[in-house]
Amino acid sequence: MTGHDCSLDCPRIANRKPYYRELRAGRTYPWCACGRSTRQPFCDGRSHIGTGFEPVQYVAKADGEEVLFCDCKHTQTPPFCDGTHSNLPGGYEDDDTAAAGPQPPIVAAGTDGFARLDGCCFVVSPPDSGDRYQLSTLVAPSLGAQHQSQFHLRLTSGASPVLSARGVDAILWVRSGNGEIEIGERRFALSAPCGVYVRAGEAFRVHAATALTAYVSACPAVEALDEQADMPPHFDQAWPERVVPIDEAGRTAMGPRWFQMLVDKRIGSTTAAQFIGHIPTSRAEMHRHLYEEALVILSGEGIIWNEGSAARVRAGDVIFFPRKHLHALECTAPEGMDVVGLIHPGDNPGINY
Repeated sequence: MTGHDCSLDCPRIANRKPYYRELRAGRTYPWCACGRSTRQPFCDGRSHIGTGFEPVQYVAKADGEEVLFCDCKHTQTPPFCDGTHSNLPGGYEDDDTAAAGPQPPIVAAGTDGFARLDGCCFVVSPPDSGDRYQLSTLVAPSLGAQHQSQFHLRLTSGASPVLSARGVDAILWVRSGNGEIEIGERRFALSAPCGVYVRAGEAFRVHAATALTAYVSACPAVEALDEQADMPPHFDQAWPERVVPIDEAGRTAMGPRWFQMLVDKRIGSTTAAQFIGHIPTSRAEMHRHLYEEALVILSGEGIIWNEGSAARVRAGDVIFFPRKHLHALECTAPEGMDVVGLIHPGDNPGINY
């Protein structure tokens, strides 16, 4: 896509994907807005003359600040990537040639239920003890996470204990069942599937009208959820809406894929975001993210590829990706694959490099 022609009244696409850079505090970085600079992603001081575009001067906030400078030049958040490149002509690519080369070995789950891949990347399937109430750890600092945790809650009847995420945000994905959730002095109806947001300092308790399962994320990461004897009354009235249902009208295209934001800054979550998405039968090209991600497979099956290993995934599994970890998810199911993801720190699952 380099060298794509464009008239002078629109930016030229310099490169398809964003440019990763670690910055120096106080230094000014002149981002090229026209796409014609010879020193991408930065302005060369001359190529924009006569185009009507001017470079964006970005001053780094801290040493080592990590950014993804937009190189397609169509971002709505200049100078940074917002994922727009995926929806430009030729902007989203599947890796159709990967299967032709040598493939890394498929790793099976160990006796603990974890299939461990490169680095701290892993796949885990929630256990089922058959108890009325069960809370299982899927992602935690002791398992290699630095920015988020995830727990699997299973409740066949009645109420769960009062739970809190040790002073940080908790975000739930209610996968099955219905009932209610108490958050402080408020109660909300639950009808799967839906997302739920519990703010830092609040506690929650789940009531099952029918057998209910949920994935509970804590951001930033904690080793465990705390059980409390009583429900503290605190509820942050500044953010009264806490349950987010599926809404097809809220979908955002990402090439042939789509996602819908669930829990994000619209209801008060400023550093973490939850989304649901659909992946058609395909294999994504290898890529990285600046956020940490836990991805729940809701339906379908496929393979998660790392550089040196791979694992099969199916409905119910959770894949954990560390920040900047090279990976690609392949969907092998004819009907496609539905997923729900939790990213932290970050607010846009469409950004990768």
